[in-house]
Amino acid sequence: MHSYGLFVLFATLIILSPGPGVILTLSNAVRLGWTGAVPGILGIASGAFVVAALSATSLGLILSASATAFSVLKYAGAAYLLYLGFKSWRSDRFRTLQAVRPSRAGYRFLEAASLQFLNPKAIFFFLAVFPQFIDTEQAFYAVLVIVVHGSYALLANAAKGWLSSPKGSWLAAKVSGVTFAGFGLLMALATR
Repeated sequence: MHSYGLFVLFATLIILSPGPGVILTLSNAVRLGWTGAVPGILGIASGAFVVAALSATSLGLILSASATAFSVLKYAGAAYLLYLGFKSWRSDRFRTLQAVRPSRAGYRFLEAASLQFLNPKAIFFFLAVFPQFIDTEQAFYAVLVIVVHGSYALLANAAKGWLSSPKGSWLAAKVSGVTFAGFGLLMALATR
């Protein structure tokens, strides 16, 4: 698989697929607008870049060879996703700025980057894909994350009216909470 076009297609499909990062981006965009979602998007992209870089080193090989290291990272990631699910379920993450005090940009960046750092599956994805490409794909993947998540944020911002209504906000918060918790449970049950 040495085709750059194939890499772009594969990476785009992976990034487009709904996951915890997408839910976080949508949530931030509805609550804070497109510009309010940017710190989280940059956190996800930075996290993906760091995970890709680490996967290219011996650290990625150690993680893929060590059942203990994989389990520790897996359960830490699962616990974090369950926490995000609980937090989302109990709050109205989708209410507008007038009703909810926004979190700081640095917090949104770290929250999003943590999703990448605590995901052993991301490391295995990069171990499987990146060795077949040159190093510039790590940076390109991060840029692609910014483009795709930025598009998600624009779409969520466009639907902000309905999603920030009492009924829409309640439903979106519950769906978001269940989705985060579901990803957490799937991660906890994952095998290498």
